[in-house]
Amino acid sequence: MNEQLDDILYPPIEPYESGELIVGDGNRVYWEQSGNPDGKPVVFLHGGPGGGTAPYHRRFFDPERYRIVLLDQRGCGRSTPHASEPEADLRHNTTWHLVADVELLRKNLGIERWQVFGGSWGSALALAYAQAHPDAVTELVLRGIFTLRRHELEWFYEGGASAMLPDLWEDFIAPIAVLERSRLLEAYHRRLSDPDPAVHVPAAVAWSQWEASSLTLLPDPDLVDTMTEPRAAVALARIENHYFLHGGWFEEGQLLAGVDAIRHIPAVIVQGRYDICTPPMTAWDLHRAWPEAEFTMVPDASHAASEPGIARALRAATDRFAASVPLAASEPDADEISSAAEPEPEPGVDLGASAEPEPGVDPEASAEPEPGVDPEASAEADASAGADPDPEAGADIDPGAEATQESATEDSNAKTPVGDATRRAAASVTGASS
Repeated sequence: MNEQLDDILYPPIEPYESGELIVGDGNRVYWEQSGNPDGKPVVFLHGGPGGGTAPYHRRFFDPERYRIVLLDQRGCGRSTPHASEPEADLRHNTTWHLVADVELLRKNLGIERWQVFGGSWGSALALAYAQAHPDAVTELVLRGIFTLRRHELEWFYEGGASAMLPDLWEDFIAPIAVLERSRLLEAYHRRLSDPDPAVHVPAAVAWSQWEASSLTLLPDPDLVDTMTEPRAAVALARIENHYFLHGGWFEEGQLLAGVDAIRHIPAVIVQGRYDICTPPMTAWDLHRAWPEAEFTMVPDASHAASEPGIARALRAATDRFAASVPLAASEPDADEISSAAEPEPEPGVDLGASAEPEPGVDPEASAEPEPGVDPEASAEADASAGADPDPEAGADIDPGAEATQESATEDSNAKTPVGDATRRAAASVTGASS
């Protein structure tokens, strides 16, 4: 990581609490808290999807004023099962599962409202979450805006960015046969979903190296090494490819169209002028749709939060939003932290488990489903859809519904408009499978 960050961000800190949240579908999501337990709550949403969190992510926030919550999204980081495993099943890993996971974590930690901080894919997830749960969000800090519109994906994964980085592009397409290069997302999907490590590991490393090499204005060999470590690379590549083939389960342009739901929320948008991964066109489109949000174009940066200009702008935003929060009276004693009891959850809520399922719903049920029906989809979800369910897909998640262990449904091929309580089915990207 850039050494200049020590002069920009807060000093390193360690969590005072961590755990795993059972979110259903066999998934456990790692979470941690650091900073001031009585401070202003903020949740950090990492990029990728599939990138996981890092210790320096805690450092964007004043530890005396903020209660800092980090989580590793499904399938990556310290969450389990890990997407690097050959038998990894991503059917229950979609945008709307993650939105439900974030909301479930908020409730289980007893947080009424929190600031949402997200960069790159994290900016898309932050927008989706805020549009689904606007009353739970105090502010938004967004960096490197990414909304998964078709032309954004084609720019970076189907050849557009090759005009800027032709040498790195050659390495990206090297694992793909010439006749398959007209549809690279699908060609990579075939290799990344192959259970043979001799097939999926080289493909994942090539995918991750392309991304890591383009994230910073100047080369960052340490970042490339970290992202191309085989286990991390496989998880990142598999999850990203899975999401991108399905357009994030968004309607085209959905996150920009949904700005009215969050227009009243104070927000800061930070964008690198020379961002190749998520070009400024998307941040500018968001700025035009949401002029009330503060917009900062960093003149000497690309995409990464670790670049000095971007890091400085992000810290300035979090400092300003916390300016009215009193400083902690004193630093907690390390021995007290290590021996402190876990905070009391809401009545009837287990911090190590998801919220109580709705009456009559067995979250562990394993009864054999009818042919063609997603085994985890509930009858209630079908009934609330307002239309005959698609026999080839499960019920969509209603992003506005209260999060429970069953709030993350199993359809990985349907797109759900943010803030729309009516579930809609839509066809998955041609040629994609999950």
